[in-house]
Amino acid sequence: MRLVVTGREGQVATSLCEVARAVTGVEVIAVGRPALDLARPETVFEALAAAGPDIIVSAAAYTAVDQAEDEPDLAFTVNAVGAGKVAEAAARLGVPVIHLSTDYVFDGAKDSAYVETDASAPLGVYGASNLAGEKAVAAANPRHLILRTAWVYSPFGRNFVKTMLRLAADRDEISVVADQWGNPTSALDIADAVVHAAAMLQGDSNFAAYGVYHLAGSGETNWSGFARQIMDTSQASGGPHARVRDIATSDYPTKAKRPANSRLSSAKFAATFGWTAPAWRGSTEKVVRRLMDGETRQ
Repeated sequence: MRLVVTGREGQVATSLCEVARAVTGVEVIAVGRPALDLARPETVFEALAAAGPDIIVSAAAYTAVDQAEDEPDLAFTVNAVGAGKVAEAAARLGVPVIHLSTDYVFDGAKDSAYVETDASAPLGVYGASNLAGEKAVAAANPRHLILRTAWVYSPFGRNFVKTMLRLAADRDEISVVADQWGNPTSALDIADAVVHAAAMLQGDSNFAAYGVYHLAGSGETNWSGFARQIMDTSQASGGPHARVRDIATSDYPTKAKRPANSRLSSAKFAATFGWTAPAWRGSTEKVVRRLMDGETRQ
């Protein structure tokens, strides 16, 4: 099975390449700029067709949440138009598409975990562009899995775990928001789930459960609880450590408003594909220990 993933340097794309190396019969080809550039949607079909996919994983995206408020046209071109072109290319090639989306399609007003049927109401450009992308993907290719995930981290690229470790190397105390709740999700776990789901799609020509799914780490916490887990693991591994001080969202203003509740229920994915994400604490420990062992990529 050949999975062609959009983006070469993203956390999910890099994790997919690593996870697939340990799975017999699975090949991952990452296609990115300049051959495939979602900011230039006209590049999409040719680049994907040349890779000869069995399934396309749409992982490339515009992910600068605050910057998107200043660059709405670019965010929508990449996350909506570009995502739609990826799904359209998959349809033209006769293959399914697995598209990654975000918890930021919700406004965070619900007092429990979001399920797939809850109404979407993004608070900012980033969430709105992703929601538009979901609609474009669904319209372009009926054989789609749209996987909403949240609070993604890994040993690769830029993410919250690496930011906390960098700050801990220079400070005794770090102030972290304590009134936003969600599910920290390892990109390595996302990659494992994608490979699992893709194998099911590949092996079942009559698969009928296409649609939207939530895919996030098991268990919930707030950002400061996530930070404390990172600090505790780092300290136990001989790495940097800092005290974590709880603050309110209002104490850390950002250009884009974040949802107070980003919790996602992944029960539908588990029931359909028989795969459940590991507990977020254990996955966080694995990533921090890798970083402490020097397995770091920019």
